[in-house]
Order: sequence, then C-alpha cells, then structure tokens
Amino acid sequence: MSAWPIERDAAYLARLAAAVEQAYGLVATAIVPAKRGFYAETWRLETADGRYFLKLMYPGPRQATYRASFAVMAGLAARGVDFIPGIRPTVDARLYAWFDGAVLGVFEWLDGDNVESDATKPAEFALLARLYSLDPAGLALPREDFGTAAASRFLARWRGLGDAVLTGWLEPYLGQFDRLADRLATCAERCQGDDSGFHLTHGDAGGNLIGRGGRYWLVDWDNPLLAPPERDAWVMAGQDWARAEFSAALRRVGLDYVLRPERLAYYCYHSFFFYLAEYLDSGRRDAAGLELLGYTNGWFEQRLRYADSL
Repeated sequence: MSAWPIERDAAYLARLAAAVEQAYGLVATAIVPAKRGFYAETWRLETADGRYFLKLMYPGPRQATYRASFAVMAGLAARGVDFIPGIRPTVDARLYAWFDGAVLGVFEWLDGDNVESDATKPAEFALLARLYSLDPAGLALPREDFGTAAASRFLARWRGLGDAVLTGWLEPYLGQFDRLADRLATCAERCQGDDSGFHLTHGDAGGNLIGRGGRYWLVDWDNPLLAPPERDAWVMAGQDWARAEFSAALRRVGLDYVLRPERLAYYCYHSFFFYLAEYLDSGRRDAAGLELLGYTNGWFEQRLRYADSL
C-alpha cells in the first residue's frame, strides 16, 4: 500500500533529520518519500553509509500496536527469522524513538517493491507457515477473542458522519451494514471459546510482501496477533487453489491444520468493518484510500460473497 500525499516542508525535514541524528547517530544526506505506508508516514533516509527506512506513526488507532510490535520483531529476530526487516536501535539501545508526537522506527532498507500477486502466493504462504511453526512463548502478543467490536466501532462512527461523498463511495454496501454485522456476530459466536491452532499471525501479509531477486520479506508488523491461520488466509479464501496451496505450506513445516469455514467467514466480515473503522479513524477521506483497501473495486465484495456462501 502507498501512503497518501503528505506535504512536509523543509523545516519539518530538517527537524526530523536532527532528531534521527540525536536518537540514532545517523547523519542524513537526504530524506525522501518512501511510498510504503497507509496509516503511517514513511521516508527513506540516505546517509553516507547506506539507506534506512523511517516509519512514523502519529497518534491514532495503530500507534499503541505499532509500539508493541517492536518487541515482537526483536523477538522474531532473536529466533533467527530472516524475512523481516532489521530494526536499527537508538544510541541508548531502545527499539524506537519519539518525534513530534509520533512513534519513530528506523529499519533496514529493503531495496525491493511490493510484488504481491497470485504468482507470489506460494512464497508468501511459505513465509507465513515458517512464522506459524515458531514457538511464540515469551512474545507479548494480544490474543484473538473473535469479538465484534470492529463492527460496533464502525457503525457508531458511520451513523454520526453524514458525509455524502463518503456515502457515494461506499454505495455498493449501503443497506448491508446491519446484515453484515449480524453475520459477523453469528460467526463470532461459532468461533468463540476455541483457541486451538493459534499462532503468531501477521494480519496483512499480502499487502506487505517485498521482493527482490527471488527473495521475499514481510514488512509492516503493526498488528501482530496470536490467532488462527485464517487471519492471514481469508484474503484468498474464495479460491480453491489458494486454500490448497496454503494448506500444503502448513504441511511442509509439519502443521496438520485444516482451514475452518467459520473462521474464514469471521475474518471476512471482521476485516470489512475493521479496515473501514481504521480508515475513518485515520482521518483519510479519499477514494484512492478506499480503493487500496478494496472497497471500491469489487475486491471486498468478492470476499463477502464467499463468506455469505459458507
């Protein structure tokens, strides 16, 4: 996903460069936009010794989970995981810093592009399977509760908006919100009380797969969660070949797990409301943002039809 345009003047960039030098000991020769974020502000830091990725999360729904994700990433690196970007620590060995009210992370620069497609799904699923095979003990991970808070959060915001433009963009879903919330509640009830097959999950692997020269990395660990594999698999759940490939990837690392329809449906409905709520909370009001999230190009409609069929 690409960040929406953020206008920053030379004075802001000078303050950011000074903060990075003070906190990290890195002297900037240039700071240029890096279009690798949706909720965060992202930059490429040029130094005499190399490049780094700067990610700033300003106050909003993801700031707390972003802060927590640094310890998870450090824990994964300590376990030998080599398909995540390395964290550059501060001069006093902290995992992140603060700047202008934002949480600032400095990471290894991965000189590649988001290459996600049907052709890259086997590689993506292989990385996820390796992730699931790890013992998450000792990682401070929140646990999936199969709740319905995402729907409640969106509906409360939506009913108070009265935004005619946004209503037009979401026209395909008008009149369906209550039905979809009811479907979410039904699936949640079926899933609750069973935490079998839980692993460390990414939550948005397909949108954050960076490739270069046949090698792949998973980036943007803003929202890691102890949850079932369906949290990552639901985006391709309507395609038989993808479900088969996902299951094969699990078997190759010794995980005998069969994707469960009620969990796939839960994540289809939950994600529909979750990303809409975060879009509203982020302050974005652009059609491009909704298209990137899959609401105006038929992407989410396909997933909802699949969930409705279960």
